[in-house]
Amino acid sequence: MSVLVTVCRDCCCGTVKKHPTVNHGAQVSRLRAIAARHGGTVRVSECLDTCETSNVVVVQAKGSKPTWLGFVLDDGVLDDIEAWLDAGGPGVADLPATLELNRVSPPGSARAQ
Repeated sequence: MSVLVTVCRDCCCGTVKKHPTVNHGAQVSRLRAIAARHGGTVRVSECLDTCETSNVVVVQAKGSKPTWLGFVLDDGVLDDIEAWLDAGGPGVADLPATLELNRVSPPGSARAQ
């Protein structure tokens, strides 16, 4: 499976000012390692326009809709993302209940996908 993980790092997401207890650099490094194990990459993006749910991570596999996750603020959420990808990830494995709690709506949509 090839996966693309987009990590928002701009005005709110990834800032020490808004999330002082998060090691943002380590978080991106770990996401890169997780994605690489699945033949994927991580793209760091400017604002994804969902500041109220920062830190935002979008996970997409070829042929599947992107899954938007907000409040990615600790290693537990990264553990859940890793386990989901290990199980097959988007388009193969259902999103675990723990990550359903982090699912957010992309900008301009009326509800979570």
